[in-house]
Amino acid sequence: MNTGPFIIERTFNAPIARVWKAITEYNEMKQWYFDLPGFNPEVGYEFHFEGGPDDRKYLHLCKVTEVITGKKLTYSWRYDGYPGISFVTFELFDEGDKTRLKLTHDGLEMFPATNPDFAKENFAEGWTHIVGTSLKGFVENN
Repeated sequence: MNTGPFIIERTFNAPIARVWKAITEYNEMKQWYFDLPGFNPEVGYEFHFEGGPDDRKYLHLCKVTEVITGKKLTYSWRYDGYPGISFVTFELFDEGDKTRLKLTHDGLEMFPATNPDFAKENFAEGWTHIVGTSLKGFVENN
């Protein structure tokens, strides 16, 4: 079993304010992330969305746990009807006219190991696409 968080870092050709806006404003998020019914970057805000393979969707239940404006956003991530809770953290680092983003998804080992959809490799693949392709393209081209 591969324990420990999944971490990915990418540098975007966009200022930090642009990236922060993309990861915290609902109308921006739904263009590169999931189709959220709403989002507000404040501690205690709860949101949900569906995701997963086409033939079986999972209801993701999330709650914002930490916000440092322009620098850090953390929220819990769990699945309706399944044990376990994890935490997703976006950290932004100003590199002049560029922004380095570090995403950490911690607690993946808390999800049922008997469900292959919750394997760490699937999270790695998903986040690599979301951060490295979807978000990168969105902040650099909009």
